[in-house]
Amino acid sequence: MTAPESRPVRIAVVGAGFMGRQHIDFIRASADAELAAVADPVAPSEAFECPVFEETERMLAAGHMDAVIIANPNVLHVDTAIECLEAGLAVLLEKPIAVDFAESRRLVDAVARLGGRLLVGHHRRHHPAVARALTAIREGELGQLVAVSGVWSARKEDAYFSEIPWHSRAGAGVMLINVVHDLDLLRHLCGEVAEIQAMRSSHARGLEVEDTMTLNLRFESGAVGSFLASDAGVSPWGWDQATEETLAFPFIPDGVAYQLMGTRGALSVPNLAKYAYDPSMPGDWHSPLSRTYLPVAPRGSFAAQLEHFVDVARGAAEPLVSAEDASRTLALVEAGAQSAERGTTVDVARFRAELSTARASSTRRDEGRER
Repeated sequence: MTAPESRPVRIAVVGAGFMGRQHIDFIRASADAELAAVADPVAPSEAFECPVFEETERMLAAGHMDAVIIANPNVLHVDTAIECLEAGLAVLLEKPIAVDFAESRRLVDAVARLGGRLLVGHHRRHHPAVARALTAIREGELGQLVAVSGVWSARKEDAYFSEIPWHSRAGAGVMLINVVHDLDLLRHLCGEVAEIQAMRSSHARGLEVEDTMTLNLRFESGAVGSFLASDAGVSPWGWDQATEETLAFPFIPDGVAYQLMGTRGALSVPNLAKYAYDPSMPGDWHSPLSRTYLPVAPRGSFAAQLEHFVDVARGAAEPLVSAEDASRTLALVEAGAQSAERGTTVDVARFRAELSTARASSTRRDEGRER
């Protein structure tokens, strides 16, 4: 079912932790959405001025909603999303789509089987600077894309690791917690990655997980790229510092997260500074270089994402980030982790195919045991 355009879309939220409460605030601020219900096992019933349920199943049985935003623990993402899709609801699923690539394919299959409407919450893609940068690349404003580089580095406090023990164990680390966002945006802007080569270090903190990581990328287009990430190194560079999306980070006006280089010009993101040679000159390194800024209307990613989700729920738009798309980002993260572990360059398409084959074999074994 799709939500009619004559009234606000009734959205329920599953999970009332930090991200869930953020989504609740954006729903309340929107003229096109209203908070229909909340499902959370420990949320107080009087906290949200709407029906509150301990279980998603009971919330769905009560009805009176058009869509659901899922922000519960990662291990529950796929099962909860499938449950909501089977109820006929549009779904906005917080990232990561699943705990691993194999699990994400179960959700991809369910979306196809049910004809479901599911948007994955890689919210940075909705930032107006990202949309403008993508237009510049696709319309040839930079010429042929040659290379991209990026940095995310900030020193996390010691309590981040001591007070939340899983942050220092396998399954965490700067790669899975932070770099997943950057790899998703690089895929979005530059296309699919053909090969990935990674190195990691834990020398700054001495923990089980890495604190610093560097990635080399070869895109299917032929462009190459590099990305450096650290949760131990002080820096002004990174998406969070260059935007006001996360108030916990100091805002650096005119900050830079990514630098894109083409045969006709260069562009930094998200500040959208464009560099090009004087068009009256030959157009090589002997020509004067100018800097201009691409115009874009300022807007936050989360507000833009909710507006898009309302359109998805109404059947007026296809999801900007589909389950299939988000699954490919998760595979790229896992390919990078394997590269760092083995010290090899990983062919991403082959790696993804091997994971899919292993999953299919496991499914056949499970079905055989059930018979």
